[in-house]
Amino acid sequence: MSTDHAQRATRCLVAKVGLDGHDRGAHVIARAFRDAGFEVVYSGLHRAPEEIVQAAVQEDVDVLGISILSGAHNTLIPKVIEGLRSYDAFEDTLILVGGIIPEEDKPELEEAGVDAIFGPGTSTEETVAFVREHASNE
Repeated sequence: MSTDHAQRATRCLVAKVGLDGHDRGAHVIARAFRDAGFEVVYSGLHRAPEEIVQAAVQEDVDVLGISILSGAHNTLIPKVIEGLRSYDAFEDTLILVGGIIPEEDKPELEEAGVDAIFGPGTSTEETVAFVREHASNE
């Protein structure tokens, strides 16, 4: 085993999907991940699911954090997961969702493949700890 691979930082893509224009939370989590020693790529606003999939695959990320507040989570997040599956990138990518997700929508998203959903008020420490515990290279 190469020491380079063993020492590689956890790679995270923080993504904004769809028409959601609110990115304060995404910036906060990106900064917290960076401060925790993770490598962070931020997608920018208004990304299509296909763009997020391409970025995740090209950047070879361990963690995909999707920030969504638009209410389109039941449509857009499964499209991202489908895309990751089509590139055989789903199994080794920890998928997190942050934002306002109604309780009744959480089981469907988890069934689709979301590993964790973090709502408003979740501490950055809790999110970082979850990544450290569950990311494939940690």
